[in-house]
Amino acid sequence: MVSETGPAAPRRPHRLDDWRPEDPDFWRTTGARVARRNLYVSIFAEHVGFSVWSLWSVLVLFLGPEYGIDPAGKFLLTAVPAALGAALRLPYTLAVARFGGRNWTIVSALLLLVPAVPMTVLLEPGVSYATLMVLACLTGVGGGNFASSMANINLFYPQRLKGRALGLNAGGGNLGVPAVQLVGLAVLATAGVAYPRLVPAVYLPLIVLAALAAARWLDNVPGARNEPGALREASRDPHTWIMSLLYVGTFGSFIGFGFAFGQVLQLQFADRFPTPVDAAWLTFLGPLTGSLIRPLGGHLADRLGGARVTFWNFVAMAAGAAVVLHAARERSFGLYLAGFLALFVFSGLGNGSTYKMIPAIFRARAAAAVSAGRRDPVAARHWSTRMTGALIGIAGAVGASGGLLVNVAFRQSFLTRGDADAAYVAFIAGYAVCFGVTWLVYLRPGARRLPGV
Repeated sequence: MVSETGPAAPRRPHRLDDWRPEDPDFWRTTGARVARRNLYVSIFAEHVGFSVWSLWSVLVLFLGPEYGIDPAGKFLLTAVPAALGAALRLPYTLAVARFGGRNWTIVSALLLLVPAVPMTVLLEPGVSYATLMVLACLTGVGGGNFASSMANINLFYPQRLKGRALGLNAGGGNLGVPAVQLVGLAVLATAGVAYPRLVPAVYLPLIVLAALAAARWLDNVPGARNEPGALREASRDPHTWIMSLLYVGTFGSFIGFGFAFGQVLQLQFADRFPTPVDAAWLTFLGPLTGSLIRPLGGHLADRLGGARVTFWNFVAMAAGAAVVLHAARERSFGLYLAGFLALFVFSGLGNGSTYKMIPAIFRARAAAAVSAGRRDPVAARHWSTRMTGALIGIAGAVGASGGLLVNVAFRQSFLTRGDADAAYVAFIAGYAVCFGVTWLVYLRPGARRLPGV
């Protein structure tokens, strides 16, 4: 058909030129169905990315004496993926607006083949430690997938439904950690400790399937754009670094403990876990509970206030770390396992509550600016949305570095003392700092307290 101004432009496939999720009629007739399709594929792709990121939490259990690697060396192998994953989160967030959510999901999924293929070929006795370090570092590409997936799904849902959609997306991705540990357990129980290469081999078809599913069913939202100067402005805001610290304490603990738990069990209770398969059947429990409970943290924050839930959450995490320390000294395995599972549970709850605090902080500050006459309501709302997105990107990147800190703490503790006690003391101190900061900044009564946070 030809219009008065010339031929009508053909609709480009997988490109949503008309996307109005806040329009109730559009959402009911078209938007909800398209958004759900994109969400389900995004969850799968992000899940595979998290699994690849967590591969070395399992693979270190296969590295017996024939590999010649001491416990300190193994903790480095689980630390470097966390470091690269943290570094990639910010550029991955920006890539969605630059290249399109569908396009970048395809690319980021295929990038998972970069570590997975060589690991499938090279993992055997005689491989050099330097090669293992490079391979471990490369799995960090999976850590960036979370950030781009969250940024992409944020574009598809109206404000009233973003929380639930992002919670499902995050939880589905986090489940990649226990999933890869179950795969490792299955390989250990069937093929045995001599075949670590089978674990990444399982993920090769899943990686390809994630890229094909993204190509077939995902869409680009062309209206997405990176707000100019938002990251720079957010980086100068003290709340950015306060919330980043709190996210280090919650998500950093979750991913760090997820990477280290199997090793720590074998080292702390060697008599109970003489073989890797003995430890592997327990390693997935912590990440599984932490992933499943994350949405509850957001729900509690909605009802009770994000800062209040985060404060008591860090108190509980400090108590959990104290229980683990006591149980390790008393050689009480039951108490030790209970304390560690509590750390996973509360780190998962804290992931949800800290994420809920971020938009509340800027909503409260925007409302105060409108009341004081410094901004008009429309500009204040735009500023709040802009700063929320920038802070989430920065906090996600900084928070993931907690995985590095946890594994380095365990490494140094075993190097200097021969046990993990010093690491547990450091965790208790870190959580005490976090609940102290939460109270001082967001809960302490006074004129500067932000309402609704």
